[in-house]
Amino acid sequence: MRLMGAMTPHNSIVGAIEAGGTKFICAVGDGPGAGLRERVQLATGDDPARLMREVVAWFSAQREKHGPLAAMGVASFGPVDLDERSRTHGFITTTPKPGWQNADILGPLRRAFPGVPLGFDTDVNGAALGEARWGAARGLEDFIYITIGTGIGGGGMARGRLLHGLVHPEMGHMGLPRVEGDDFEGACPFHGRCWEGLCSGPAIARRAGMPAESLPPGHPAWAITIRTIAHALVNLTCVLSPRRIILGGSVRKAGRLGEAAFFEKLRADFREILAGYIVSPALTEGGIAGFIVPPQLGDDAGVCGAIALAQAAKEISAP
Repeated sequence: MRLMGAMTPHNSIVGAIEAGGTKFICAVGDGPGAGLRERVQLATGDDPARLMREVVAWFSAQREKHGPLAAMGVASFGPVDLDERSRTHGFITTTPKPGWQNADILGPLRRAFPGVPLGFDTDVNGAALGEARWGAARGLEDFIYITIGTGIGGGGMARGRLLHGLVHPEMGHMGLPRVEGDDFEGACPFHGRCWEGLCSGPAIARRAGMPAESLPPGHPAWAITIRTIAHALVNLTCVLSPRRIILGGSVRKAGRLGEAAFFEKLRADFREILAGYIVSPALTEGGIAGFIVPPQLGDDAGVCGAIALAQAAKEISAP
């Protein structure tokens, strides 16, 4: 299915879950803004079975209030098993999140809501789908969505199709060159100094001894973090040739430094590292502000993406 072409207006209410490493956002609706009819935020914690019981109970209450759900969509942190032929389809697999390895996400929903079409993908592919339909990627078939928060993940589209393959993109675990002056050992339990191990929220807090939102604007951790992110975005640009990079998650808000200053420095470092190798108006000093951008849907990109996953699942199941 060509997902961008399948996205047409819907009037049916669907269920949406943005399953994050810190919180689950559950919602019912049919789009962003006023289209999000109801929502609740639940702490992810370390007990998947308990949390999924809470999720099912909330959606059951919404079904009583709004009527049957036309479909449900889940945009989940990962890694996840997306292979519908697999016995662990719908599971989170090798996550470093305590308690969540081999957690079944879709199973409780299938049992509680039999016959309801279910869409399932990574949280970043979900957010990419939301931005493609309603946000900063409207009209684009080739773009990347990155989230930098509790972890780092990347998704996106190529020729209007969400990026999948052997499993799904794991952009946050690419290795990166050491920035001058950086001797931090990294925070990823699998790879140490991968992108996530260097630039995620927990990595910044471990590096600096305080959370990112508390860092003074001139703290050296900001310069190292932004430079490292720029290296990663250059790699992705060279490999995937996106028409836009959308950067979401909490780190891009940059606390006391501020989002505007964060993006200004990031774009400058990106252009310096790229060194003029790729020629495009989008990468010039005048065009770069439209190439590396924050999500237009803001913090709702993920939950809106889950709505879009549900609507796509409904279309697939339609006779």
